[in-house]
Amino acid sequence: MSKAGINVMTRSLAVEWAPHGIRLNAIAPGLFPTKGAGERLNPGSIRATTMDKAHDSSAINNPMGRVGRMQELRNLATFLMADGCDYLTGETIVIDGGAFLGGGGGTFWQLSHLGDQDWENIRNTIKGANEKDKAKRTA
Repeated sequence: MSKAGINVMTRSLAVEWAPHGIRLNAIAPGLFPTKGAGERLNPGSIRATTMDKAHDSSAINNPMGRVGRMQELRNLATFLMADGCDYLTGETIVIDGGAFLGGGGGTFWQLSHLGDQDWENIRNTIKGANEKDKAKRTA
């Protein structure tokens, strides 16, 4: 749902700001393994099937059989900001190895199989990771 909201907001703002020479585009990334995202979005046993097996193509649910590389995400962002991209506005570019197109239902489709206890464990894991991060802050 959040990516759909970003897509609609991007289109709306692009129409609003285009007369002022401002372009608006968005990136909708699939699975790009990072420590923070992995601990919050893919904790515990679910993490074991995707994040920890990022190099095992059978564990990745997209047609390319792999997770994204941060350089690929940087390249797309650079392209969107480049001078040669002046006529592109209001677009949300999906970079997910074809997961959405391949019928995987998005990166986290497997979450639909979780029960109430699984969700409670995930909430507790996320809460613990957030509290741990807050404890490290110095401001």
